[in-house]
Amino acid sequence: MSDGKILTLSSGQSLPQIGLGTWLSKPNEVENAVEIAIRNGYRHLDLAMIYQNQDEVGRALKKVIPSVVKREELFITSKLWNCSHRPEYVEKELDETLAQLGIDYLDLYLVHWPVAFPPGALFTPHATKEDEIALDLEPSLVDTWKEVIKLPKTGKVKAVGVSNFSIEHIKGIVEATGVWPTVNQIEAHPLLPQGDLVAFAKEHNIHLTAYSPLGNNLVGKTKLVDYPEVKAVADKLGATPAQVLIAWGVYRGYSVIPKSVQEHRIKSNFQQVTLSKEDYETISAIGKNNHTRFNIPYAYNGTTDKRWDINIFNEEVEKSATHQVKIK
Repeated sequence: MSDGKILTLSSGQSLPQIGLGTWLSKPNEVENAVEIAIRNGYRHLDLAMIYQNQDEVGRALKKVIPSVVKREELFITSKLWNCSHRPEYVEKELDETLAQLGIDYLDLYLVHWPVAFPPGALFTPHATKEDEIALDLEPSLVDTWKEVIKLPKTGKVKAVGVSNFSIEHIKGIVEATGVWPTVNQIEAHPLLPQGDLVAFAKEHNIHLTAYSPLGNNLVGKTKLVDYPEVKAVADKLGATPAQVLIAWGVYRGYSVIPKSVQEHRIKSNFQQVTLSKEDYETISAIGKNNHTRFNIPYAYNGTTDKRWDINIFNEEVEKSATHQVKIK
């Protein structure tokens, strides 16, 4: 087992291949998780305004910078939330993120979703539909991207990219601006390998970061760590099922950001194991005729998250959505 593999982005930056994800973490868990992670070698942190825990991350950073690590040794990513897609709000939200974190710059800033919400609140309820979130249909992805690509010149971010964008979305913003995203962060795991997107990213030197590499239990399906094939490979390698699923992403060449708030899992997730081609193919086979995307905003059911009435990924369940992504 090894840890600490480093990848190089098109921007020339070095990115640690395994990072700590902070999505779906409960309040007061993240401060401790970030501190534990950094003390145990993590140097790549994945954050977002909408996770509503960046102030906690900021408190953790104060405990470890500079006593454990220098700021420049960390790679910190955050994301622009949907309510700040109008050009006049883009830099303002970045400033708010930096203030929450107590730092001067981000290494990477991503457009979190190809969807805009009305400015003001993180979520604005739909005026007439109780189980839906209001959308802002005015700004296009190009409008937002034109503003985002100005940010590196401010010194507040080193590189910019996107998240949850399809090939079509990326082509649209690049055709309009000539500027490619450095990174596209996507849901990727054996049930959602996203082969076309992986090939497109490789062709155009866009780095991919995989979130939910262990899947998640948002849709009530068998957890990926519980698949017999995953357990069998883990047993063979003397590894945990989570380590095997992280290794599956590493085998494909992208960075992976597993989330955990438990100390032993934070530590073990960082210990990289290496899959053979045979092991990789064994794990890949569990996705055959078993396509599952866990994170589809149109399918949010209103109990914890309200539905976004927009087709983002062109999944079967989204085809009845009223709205399409406004690219230009």
